Amino acid sequence: MEKVKSNTNTQPIRLFRSNFLEFFTHISPIIVLIIWLPVAGFFIYRSVSDDFDRIHVVLFGIFLGLFLWTLTEYLLHRFLFHFPAKNAWQTRISFLFHGIHHEQPRIKTRLVMPPVVSIPMALIFYGFFWILFSYLLSSAAWFSPVFAGFILGYIFYDMTHYATHHFRMKKGYFRRVRQHHMHHHFQTPEQRFGVSSPVWDNVFGTLPD
Repeated sequence: MEKVKSNTNTQPIRLFRSNFLEFFTHISPIIVLIIWLPVAGFFIYRSVSDDFDRIHVVLFGIFLGLFLWTLTEYLLHRFLFHFPAKNAWQTRISFLFHGIHHEQPRIKTRLVMPPVVSIPMALIFYGFFWILFSYLLSSAAWFSPVFAGFILGYIFYDMTHYATHHFRMKKGYFRRVRQHHMHHHFQTPEQRFGVSSPVWDNVFGTLPD
């Protein structure tokens, strides 16, 4: 497959004429930690305080949330961030969401998800998990640990994504993850959608032979 060239210009492409809107397109990974680590900590604390006698359930719930995040990460990246635009409006939205990152993959302030996107998405998943566990499955005790694990998975994803673009990982799991993601950028942009884990690329057949 033909390699995809990217813009090596170190000056970020401007996305909006408005300075106010443009400000929200840039974010440091530290902001992700500041916002989301307390959220994950709160739901872990609530999980333990609500069901300390069944701590194994809490731990399994957190693990389940982490697992569900890996699937969510894959599906979002494949079907939302890389959706095939059919008109100019969709092309513009696609570029704002993810195309800008493929155009300039080394711009440090555009490697993690801005809060204007991550907070609404977190609220959507919050509602989904709450309905799923509290009503559909009648297992309200699972909601907090699963959501905590889901948020931890998101944090790990964003930090891993930042690291793959700006740190040399010379061995072990993170070296393989970095190679996997770099191949997505520069060789197979329509494959290798997993960032923190390639497992779902294996499952769904988006890992080249």
